[in-house]
Amino acid sequence: MTETVLLVGGGGREHAIARALADDCDLYACASNRNPGIDALADGFETVDETASDEIVAYAEDVGATLAIVGPESGLAAGVADALDEAGVYTFGPHAEEARIETDKAFQRRFMDEHDVPGNPDFATFDDTEAACDYIDAYDGDLAVKPAGLTGGKGVKVIGDQVDKEGAKAYLREEEYDRIVLEERLVGEEFTVQAFVANGELVTTPAVQDHKRAYEGDEGPNTGGMGSYTDTTFELPFMSEGDYDDAVEVIESVVEALDGYKGILYGQFMLTSEGPKVIEFNARFGDPEAMNTLPVLETPFLDVLVAAREGESLPELEFAGKATVCKYAVPEGYPTDPKAGAEIEVDEDAAGDALLFYASVDAREDGLYTTTSRSFAVVGVADSISAAEEQAESALAAAGEGFHIRHDIGKADLVQQRVDHMNELRK
Repeated sequence: MTETVLLVGGGGREHAIARALADDCDLYACASNRNPGIDALADGFETVDETASDEIVAYAEDVGATLAIVGPESGLAAGVADALDEAGVYTFGPHAEEARIETDKAFQRRFMDEHDVPGNPDFATFDDTEAACDYIDAYDGDLAVKPAGLTGGKGVKVIGDQVDKEGAKAYLREEEYDRIVLEERLVGEEFTVQAFVANGELVTTPAVQDHKRAYEGDEGPNTGGMGSYTDTTFELPFMSEGDYDDAVEVIESVVEALDGYKGILYGQFMLTSEGPKVIEFNARFGDPEAMNTLPVLETPFLDVLVAAREGESLPELEFAGKATVCKYAVPEGYPTDPKAGAEIEVDEDAAGDALLFYASVDAREDGLYTTTSRSFAVVGVADSISAAEEQAESALAAAGEGFHIRHDIGKADLVQQRVDHMNELRK
């Protein structure tokens, strides 16, 4: 039987998912923006808000969906997976309650504490801004300041890096968040491990390092991610095999404690001198991390979804053993003042051997337009990080005027800085 899969979401992550599924099923998609890459791969595309559960269920029933996958965290938080499962469409994604591991950072920290999940930093939670400010004053050291809810990767301020204590307090008072999480500042190198989870077990993918800062040299405000890279192995150059295994053990302990979780569980870690510590968990693929891992996944992704639905063991994953480098083209002014609604041209042929993934763009009858978020990404896939970087850099000719790009991602000197940093910390 040919499976009919409904994909919810219209970003770069969802374009990567669509590419991984399209050859093996009848694929339908729905999102608030018409992503031209997904549209070209899908048998049908409906413009629907990613949080509109009733409309999404109706579309799933119209197309006869036998499986579904929800890409963005907003849809998971809105209970789209709950609604689809209730309608009889097995959805590879957690219900809203389980998705709290991402959508509620205060819950996440307390959950880790209650279940003795390793890698949890010192933390405190507040629902009163002034109490949080008093804690900042009294704390002997630097803190990461986080709103408890979803902020698209842009809400965290780190004392001693982005702001001082006075700046952190001013930020909290200005934003007036309902709930706040304060955590000890973790020093090291960030990395991500994404796991496929179902039926009480999990299988994992290669580690990825994302680059959140907007500008080269890790300067500027945080973004949803300007680009990322993987190595030819499951570890990154600054990691040992033991570091990767320790991170997987953390994810395993979360899966055991959640009991019944299904979908993607993404662990973002800081590799410190004491080993991996948890920065956060996400309940879906990362963006851009999905664009690094899915193109080198040789096991059909559809086989993972079907095994999950059937209650079977998940297939052992095989990867191509290639390095990847992803670089995003974003609107000028992103993330603080992005120029949305600008008509753009993307020369797909100019991407050459690299992969091109559309993200937050809107394909209208009269052309392609920017939104307030990232526009498209190119991904080089090669036998080394440096070769993949060169491929991605050459592909950036696909970007016309009006884009900002971090060109340093994946370059040898920046990768070596990560290695040197970890070597120094481990001394």
